[in-house]
Amino acid sequence: MNDIPLWILFSSIAFLVLMSAFFSGSETSMMAINRYRLKHLVKEKNKSARRVSKLLESTDRLLGVILIGNNFTHTLATALATVIAIRIWSDSAVLAVTVFMTIIMIIFAEVMPKTIAALKPESIAFPASYILKPLSKVLSPLITLVSFISNNVTKLMGIDLNDVDKDELKPEELRTLLQTSRVPKRQEEMLMGIFDMDFLSVNDVMIPKNEIIGIDLNDDLEDILNQLQDIDFTYIPCFEDSIDNIQGFLSINKKADFLGNQSYSKKNLKAELQEPLFVPENTPLYKQLANFQSSGRRVGLIVDEYGDIEGIITLRAILEIIVGEITTETMEKMDIMPQADGSYLVEGGMMVREVNRRLKFELPTEGPKTLSGLILEEVQTIPDTNIGLTINGYRIETVLIKDNVIKLAKLGKEKNIDEIDEEQE
Repeated sequence: MNDIPLWILFSSIAFLVLMSAFFSGSETSMMAINRYRLKHLVKEKNKSARRVSKLLESTDRLLGVILIGNNFTHTLATALATVIAIRIWSDSAVLAVTVFMTIIMIIFAEVMPKTIAALKPESIAFPASYILKPLSKVLSPLITLVSFISNNVTKLMGIDLNDVDKDELKPEELRTLLQTSRVPKRQEEMLMGIFDMDFLSVNDVMIPKNEIIGIDLNDDLEDILNQLQDIDFTYIPCFEDSIDNIQGFLSINKKADFLGNQSYSKKNLKAELQEPLFVPENTPLYKQLANFQSSGRRVGLIVDEYGDIEGIITLRAILEIIVGEITTETMEKMDIMPQADGSYLVEGGMMVREVNRRLKFELPTEGPKTLSGLILEEVQTIPDTNIGLTINGYRIETVLIKDNVIKLAKLGKEKNIDEIDEEQE
């Protein structure tokens, strides 16, 4: 060593620091690279992506070659620096040079390359794979020995190396990924709607029993004909006396046939009816969609455990969860009316989930499905006069109560003390 010129020793140290930076950056970039984007690039037959993917299949061997290279360069660089210190100064300078090399290694061989690699993993990992792949073959015997010892010690600690999580996203993780992605807002809403179906039942999107509009077959024939002209539903429920005595559904095509033949009689009308499809309450939405597809039906009646009708579920209502509201109306819906003070007048029959979606609120959805039901559950009685209450930080005031049902309510976020003081000032 004493015969080697100092400039060669200094150059060697600089080269070793550079190599250490390479291994440190490679380690971080390989671990930080987006595995799902990598899979996509592999499908696109990107050669660099294939090479990186192949290296990541054996993570222990990849880390082995990186850490062997990193520790070797660290140790050799420090040893050369010690030789320089002894030649130029004396043995007393060894400690100072060791501290100096530690600082240099931390800054230029660890923190800086790893920071860059974390920010640009693909830019580092892809070029690094050209060196790491052949290097792993050259150091294969040493890597095998190191991996063997490491894996066996790990097993002695009670860790099963085969029991590892696969690169599979859980639904909740995929939801978060979509929300933080650059997917256009419209597509994001549709995809999120698909995920929402896993947590919704038919009761969440049904038309409640008290809001069902249909034809009473016990009415006069003339009245029935007038109602058929006015009602433009795709499927019209037909019953006798009440919806609990449902006879069937009249589709829009069958209505056209009935009115077109001009053979007006209740018997002919009943002949055109489609038998009702009964759906158990709380049937998962995705399952009911599959039922509609397999049966070729588009509408069903939701019944409870006693067979009592609770509401109507339609294929259209399920699809609206995914694609948004399907309507040909040009007038804005008036079920939610903004007020000057920042609150909203909301129809009591609106689904709580729909209120949350449109107003970005977080009212509880585990219990009653409608706003009226939510208020009544909270107060545990049917109020005689208008009342006010707070639920989950939202101020709710009843505006109109009729027939033991809350028809209209005022909603708004509960104001904190600071907001009240600002308004007073």
